[in-house]
Amino acid sequence: MGPVLGIESSCDDTAAAVLDADGNVLAESIAGQEGAHAPYGGVVPEIAARAHLALLPDMVRAVMAHAGVAFTALGGVAGTAGPGLIGGLIVGTGVAKGIALAAGIPYIGVNHLEAHALTARLPGLLEGGAPFPYLLLLVSGGHCQAVVVAGVGRYHRLGGTVDDAAGEAFDKVAKLLGLGWPGGPALERLAAEGDPKRHAFPRPMLGRPGCDFSFSGLKTAVAREASRHGPGGLPRAVAADIAASFQRAVADVLADRAANAMALFTERFPDAARLLVVSGGVAANRAIGVALARAAAAHGFRLAVPPPRLCTDNAVMIAWAAPRNRSTRCSARSLAALVERSTARCFQAGSSLAMLTGGILLAVTYSRRPFPIFRMMLPKRITRGRPRRTRQAGRPLNTASRR
Repeated sequence: MGPVLGIESSCDDTAAAVLDADGNVLAESIAGQEGAHAPYGGVVPEIAARAHLALLPDMVRAVMAHAGVAFTALGGVAGTAGPGLIGGLIVGTGVAKGIALAAGIPYIGVNHLEAHALTARLPGLLEGGAPFPYLLLLVSGGHCQAVVVAGVGRYHRLGGTVDDAAGEAFDKVAKLLGLGWPGGPALERLAAEGDPKRHAFPRPMLGRPGCDFSFSGLKTAVAREASRHGPGGLPRAVAADIAASFQRAVADVLADRAANAMALFTERFPDAARLLVVSGGVAANRAIGVALARAAAAHGFRLAVPPPRLCTDNAVMIAWAAPRNRSTRCSARSLAALVERSTARCFQAGSSLAMLTGGILLAVTYSRRPFPIFRMMLPKRITRGRPRRTRQAGRPLNTASRR
């Protein structure tokens, strides 16, 4: 299989990347939308979808130019097919399918969580590699689960959150403390100034059997503590102590749940290499990393955390997972028939975004020139942003974590 173009648009990060047949990164680019969503205190799906629509055409052109690969030379185009915000998924998969149709190459739909699970196997990323099976702890704003990665398409879920995800709890507590959005990094910086022992916040599920997580009660306890200080902003010292105590509680819960998962993994796979891979945006938190490292060492596991740019949403993992999962591959001929049915459904849906996507799919199908059509159909009020970083072709993959 030739090089693969990957497109990620499941939430508020727009990303594209090109990988060669061996999984080496030829070019990658990612653009965030923090400024567009910050006034609302979270991701607004419609705004995110329209931003993806504005950014993707130029971004894809840029990574293809930097990779030095023609569209017709690609072995396939991969797009995130879910889970995620439906508007963003429609835009990203629409772009990917349009390119596949125009170039006459396969389209591959990729499960977002599977892409996270397989990131550890990128060539040269982890010293010693990541042989199957291994244990994955996925901790992000939308997901929190412990999974055994036994092979491509073979995953055993050991446990997950029964309410909030860890990253979601970070964002909500940050909002309570007046830190804005996204709150995780800001809360971590504030926590560095506080005393993690100042407040004895609850540790939900701590000490219980199993590998499930819970953060709703912890979030409520933080809200009650913050309300004790009356209306208005909290003094910085008070907010710092609350942030530090909350962060310590989350770290303790994650370490305890991971310890149970490691024990269960060892019981089920006694001959497997003991490897714990941590992925997701929360994996970049230093305090949580330290707690997980201690838990891993206590159980004889090697802890592996990909670099932050590969822990959060990115297109490298989408392009990497695509050729390893042939069950979701769609040929150009089959895709043309699929697009005709999808276009009809989009127009029947009636919403502006669905009809816009339907029009794009229809135009792409018959024009074979997707990008000019995207440009014509963009609302004028959408500001065309620029990718915040693009890695030039030929530069080696940086495997050193910034943690």
